[in-house]
Amino acid sequence: MVDYDLRLLLERLRNEKPLVHNITNYVVMNFTANTLLAMGASPVMAHAKEEVEEMVSFASAFVINIGTLSEHWIESMLRAGRKANELGVPVILDPVGSGATSLRTKTFRQLVKELKLAVVRGNASEILSIASDAIKTKGVDAAHDPEQALETAREVAKEIDSVVAITGSVDLVTDGEKVIRCYNGHPLLGSVTGTGCAATTTIAAFAGVTKDPLEATSAGLAFFGLAGELAGAKVKSPGSFMISLLDALYEITPEEFLEKARLEEV
Repeated sequence: MVDYDLRLLLERLRNEKPLVHNITNYVVMNFTANTLLAMGASPVMAHAKEEVEEMVSFASAFVINIGTLSEHWIESMLRAGRKANELGVPVILDPVGSGATSLRTKTFRQLVKELKLAVVRGNASEILSIASDAIKTKGVDAAHDPEQALETAREVAKEIDSVVAITGSVDLVTDGEKVIRCYNGHPLLGSVTGTGCAATTTIAAFAGVTKDPLEATSAGLAFFGLAGELAGAKVKSPGSFMISLLDALYEITPEEFLEKARLEEV
């Protein structure tokens, strides 16, 4: 168990409606925006280099997602990230597909080097790719188990002073010292594109209402995973599951979140 007041955290999120600025990929823009709206936060998707610094100055948290990269997007990510660092806005990085191509891996490492990150969330293969050129992902899917990446995640977290989260059948969250396991989730989450990206933006929403990135990451993954469980209890197929997932994000009460979140510090 963890001693976070998850009920209070969700109440605060829904009362404050934190604005989350996303530079994310084309595949998931609509879904991640709807995820934020459903849970009670406020999304903005802005990637033009001419406006990202101004936009991030309004935000409570900033998400960088490298799923559909281009030279111009990378410049925008760095510009917005530097401005967020200057203003104290937490930066959450999702290194989609890092390890699959040299562009993605290089960009992941550049962002880690040049920005102060609050949270890095990826699958096991993506997290491992920061440490070794030998690691290859299967597209954007994981070829490794989260437990295989745990020690690397702990080392990376210490080196860059960030929380690192590895998502899988059981999610692992570490700040380099503490390790928290999240057992919430459902197999159908793997049958809908963008659920990993949506989990990242859920973390960002919680990061907008707490200064503790370990708390925000644990709460975000538990909340999104619980929504998956509730959706999966109602439907059996991916299309209806996606709709039911958004409904669950909207319907979970603070009391239900506190009761059904399954987080364990080990």
